[in-house]
Amino acid sequence: MKIKFVVLAAGVGLCANVSAQLSENQRFEIVKNMDVFNTVFRDLNLYYVDSLDAQKLVRDAIDYTLGHLDPYTEYVPEEGMPDFKYLITGEYGGIGAIITMRADKIYINQPYENMPAARAGLIPGYEIVAIDTVSMRGKTTVEASALLKGQPNTPLKLTYRRRGDNTPREVTINRSLVHIDPVTYYGTVGKDIGYIYLSGFSAGSAAESFKKALLDLQKKNKIHSLIIDVRDNGGGSVEECLEILNLFLPKGETLLSMRGKNPQSDRVYKAPNQPLAPDMPLVVLVNGNSASASEILAGTIQDLDRGVVIGSRTFGKGLVQSIHELPYGGQLKVTTSKYYIPSGRSIQAINYAQRDNEGRVSAIPDTLTRVYYTRNHRPVRDGGGILPDSVLADENLPTMLYYLQAHDLYFDFVATAWREKHPTIAAPDKFVLTDATYAEFADFVKSKNFTYDRQSEKTMENLKRIMEFEGYYDGAATEFQNLENKLKPDLDRDLQLYKKQVSEALAQEIMQQYYYERGTVIYELRTDPAVKVAQALLQNAKAYEKILKN
Repeated sequence: MKIKFVVLAAGVGLCANVSAQLSENQRFEIVKNMDVFNTVFRDLNLYYVDSLDAQKLVRDAIDYTLGHLDPYTEYVPEEGMPDFKYLITGEYGGIGAIITMRADKIYINQPYENMPAARAGLIPGYEIVAIDTVSMRGKTTVEASALLKGQPNTPLKLTYRRRGDNTPREVTINRSLVHIDPVTYYGTVGKDIGYIYLSGFSAGSAAESFKKALLDLQKKNKIHSLIIDVRDNGGGSVEECLEILNLFLPKGETLLSMRGKNPQSDRVYKAPNQPLAPDMPLVVLVNGNSASASEILAGTIQDLDRGVVIGSRTFGKGLVQSIHELPYGGQLKVTTSKYYIPSGRSIQAINYAQRDNEGRVSAIPDTLTRVYYTRNHRPVRDGGGILPDSVLADENLPTMLYYLQAHDLYFDFVATAWREKHPTIAAPDKFVLTDATYAEFADFVKSKNFTYDRQSEKTMENLKRIMEFEGYYDGAATEFQNLENKLKPDLDRDLQLYKKQVSEALAQEIMQQYYYERGTVIYELRTDPAVKVAQALLQNAKAYEKILKN
């Protein structure tokens, strides 16, 4: 019964906080409906034939309500706060490893570089048998993760098994403050072009890490231009993003605005400091997974003609969330406003306020987008993320690659069949995947009875049904059957047909397991087409200036 009073108190508090901004009728509707909800809950609790799980009922009601808004407005209960804080700060207390479950067993999936798990010699593929005295039999990854986490400098005893070895081994590990550096890698491309890969905008660390990388590149490598790579960067702290922008834009420059229904949410952010590199030519690399703060960084650079954006259209998340404390240690992350970059445009691509009869939302159509202009009067549009100045087509990957990944075959091959034979390998900038290794992988895949669906087969099956319905199939049955025979899955053929793409994915998995994320980035830099385009542009001052002035 206690929880219903909490709900009522929360409702009354809500009414009090917003009463100044609501009409008398709106205030009445809120109070009335909160009263109805509490009365329904009270009567169910008193009279329903079975016992009720009060916590679950209320949580389901909250989730259902928020589910009709945007996906970024969410309730975080007390037990979810550690993971929520990690998403914001990139820090937690633990051993520094991603774990996974396969066949009801808990495994090390990815230790972080220079963290306790890696220092203890734990590698991908090791099974976690027990944590302290708690057996992992029947445990979920959530339960295992909770046991691994704890206060920094506290010890835990981990019992584990190596791949192919049934002998349990024990190691004592001291937990530490696990911090994931948002600057995954920085270095040079060619002689004097700097490169920084920024994986996220962690609160309290992204700007500092980025600044250190930039200063190091300026001092040691004497760079004259810079590539900022925010591909697959899902965002994070906007304040960190603005600090990074201020490294390249002058004091007093308007970087970002926020506007919402409540005027108290409105903000205008200007650069507070003198920049470190006010004239350094810039290229920002983006893709469809660049979102939120990544889009602010790329869009602000584009709007102010401070650099060139290269890649594919970004995700289109331009909504601002703020955190509100709730009773009993929970929080409400609620969307309160939208971002507007210097040209005045919004990058938000989905209108969550408008839904069809089935509750679905869709992208803002091009006919409803508006044209804005950069500082040099170049036309740009709102309502669709950031369209790069130089658009590169995304590579179309065969369906088989996704199924190989989904079945963990890259991971399993490296962790089980390959790593024991290769305790060390060449550095990421020198490593070459040999034909012999690829042949080993192909045999490994075939030994697992690997199967996969193909879009062409599904399309043919659908076409056949339509042809039969419309009466055309009998007249074309022979030709159709011949084509269908050619489209039947042939694993040997497809492993050779897509050898280049499968080899690349396998090499990335090897780099990940031996050299972590940093090694993967270094390896990919050798052949990355977007980086090659950016490098060529920064080496051609006239072409660079032409883009910014057109």
